[in-house]
Amino acid sequence: MKLQSMRAIRFAMGRAVVRAMRCSMGAAILCLLGTTWALGQSANPGAKPKPQLSEEAFKNVQVLRGIPVNEFMGTMGFFSASLSMNCIDCHVKESAGNWARYADDTPLKQTARRMVLMENLINRADFGGVRVVTCYTCHRGFQRPEVTPSLAEEYGPPPMVDPDRVETLPGASDSSAAAEQIIDKFIQAVGGAPQLAKLNAFAAKGTYSGFDTDFHKVPAEIFAKAPDQLTMTEHLAVGASTTTFDGREAWIASADKPVPMILLTGGDLDGARLDADLSFPALLKQDLTKLHTGFPPVTLDGHATQVVEGIAPGGTRVKLFFDKQTGLLVRQARLIDTVVGLIPLHVDYSDYRAVAGVKMPFHWTTTWVDGQSTTELTDVQPNAAVAAEKFVKPAPATSR
Repeated sequence: MKLQSMRAIRFAMGRAVVRAMRCSMGAAILCLLGTTWALGQSANPGAKPKPQLSEEAFKNVQVLRGIPVNEFMGTMGFFSASLSMNCIDCHVKESAGNWARYADDTPLKQTARRMVLMENLINRADFGGVRVVTCYTCHRGFQRPEVTPSLAEEYGPPPMVDPDRVETLPGASDSSAAAEQIIDKFIQAVGGAPQLAKLNAFAAKGTYSGFDTDFHKVPAEIFAKAPDQLTMTEHLAVGASTTTFDGREAWIASADKPVPMILLTGGDLDGARLDADLSFPALLKQDLTKLHTGFPPVTLDGHATQVVEGIAPGGTRVKLFFDKQTGLLVRQARLIDTVVGLIPLHVDYSDYRAVAGVKMPFHWTTTWVDGQSTTELTDVQPNAAVAAEKFVKPAPATSR
């Protein structure tokens, strides 16, 4: 078995064990924090909500201050992916199941702080402040960076190209028209614009499984209303986890997070909006800007695909992979910006079925730096009477 596969298995198994000890997805809090819930800020009615900052929610944050909680949690996943480590590799083992112990210092946390400061210094001094050097630059999935070239790698077969990393071919011309044609084919493949216009809402039931469920399937519910409202709830063993996008703002309220209510910002907000948009994709061309194609051929799970890239309203780069034959969406991939680096996340879609004349994926797998989850639908009620209350800011989650 290849070394990379062994590392991936160790990484997944280690993190699954930690999940079972209540070190959940949001708590892959590797190197810098301690956690204690701080009361959220009050907001004036009608005012744009202020996200809670890392130092307001957690204790002993020394370097990653002044960033929203959701971005802070993302940086933990970035460290995890860069070093192939899980929560208790950097935190004391007593932190599993005890949020307060994440505040305890460890040698690895102190090293991580120095590394972040070093990277910031290099990027300012040598790259004009542009973030070029990150943890992943040197570590590449290892705790200790390699210093000696590998002849086996030099003379062995070239590594597989990550489809999410494909870039446009050199000399590719402006291809916005071609990108729009690919999206038009997708719209037609799922039923066509007139049929999509007849679907104004749906309510769905199914199952969810992932690191935060120890890979056991748990009940899940989805409510959506055109053009861009979406709420998803998974019933975890410790309590419900709900993600809501109301057409403008997004939140996650989850009993397995160190913070029971998180306002989503930046790339996470873009992601919530895109997930909602893809539930009613007729306006997809308007939802993304700077659409272009011109990418080399990419194959995903045996599907020859055409790649379209666009920019979400918050500036997040998004790649959409469409099956070249059927026109259906196979994957969305996005790069979420954080202060320490870009976080990749992709969603793979399959098992398309017709619902009121519109093809919808009944199976999708979400993969990100902090875990992987699978959602499978068992029942979809088209044009259900979904109450407006389903899309309001959820109440802070409580554990059972």
